[in-house]
Amino acid sequence: MSGDLKVTQGSSTSVSTAEPLPVRLVPQGINPLGPAGAWLGKSLYRSGAIVLFLALWELLPLFVLAPSAKVFLPPLHEVLQALWQLAISGDLWTHIVASLSRSAAGFTLAIAIGIPAGLIIAWYPKIRQFLNPLLEVFRNTAALALLPVFTLILGIGETSKIAIVVYAAFFPVLLNTILGARNVDPLLIRAARTLGLTNVEIFSKVILPSAVPTIFTGIRMAGTASVLVLIAAEMIGAKAGLGYLITNSQASFLIPQMYAAILTVSVLGYVVNALLVALERHFSRWDQN
Repeated sequence: MSGDLKVTQGSSTSVSTAEPLPVRLVPQGINPLGPAGAWLGKSLYRSGAIVLFLALWELLPLFVLAPSAKVFLPPLHEVLQALWQLAISGDLWTHIVASLSRSAAGFTLAIAIGIPAGLIIAWYPKIRQFLNPLLEVFRNTAALALLPVFTLILGIGETSKIAIVVYAAFFPVLLNTILGARNVDPLLIRAARTLGLTNVEIFSKVILPSAVPTIFTGIRMAGTASVLVLIAAEMIGAKAGLGYLITNSQASFLIPQMYAAILTVSVLGYVVNALLVALERHFSRWDQN
């Protein structure tokens, strides 16, 4: 037939039998740059909002706001310059150490008191029923509302500032400990009693491990409260600390320095929360498996 293609031996016509190279497809959800590229892309995405905020902070005072408004909202580079000057002079570290020492002392005391008290209240229903109305009253009373009371009773020294931190951090730890201990599966407790475990062993081997995630939620809340409440307390009757630095800079009309202190508080709170999250993951590894 005239439409057929015939290839005879010795003909100059050749037919290639080579197969096309396979196309390698990247599975959906896998970054072609590997784990490092995936981590970099995720980090850039998560930090995008912060980068945008900092860019607006720099550009708005320079190109959008009126010159008079720039005095009260300086661009970011002026704030960073003030922060650098505070750092190289050593004043920034003095105030950071003062604030951290007070927060750490109050935070540690709140944990040392709150976790055992929460476990005891959760374990004994009669104690819980008796104390619950009082706990509800105090948990709904803002710590800063009691700052004048602490100042009148304990003075304006270190004791009153540490005490207000203890008060602010105590209730998140206490209430989350009670919640975590009460949510333990009763079958686990019955099984532990059947195996002959004592109350102390049940606490340490059953209740406390099961309540760790909820307890750490309270600890993270307490860590944030211990920093924020202390900053407010340092604005009254303190001679060192980040709160004192903020109010003193405002009174002296050192606006970039004031924003530098506020920025330091934000970074400090973020670092404290990140450390507590890492600590929570370390103690909750069994729950993630």
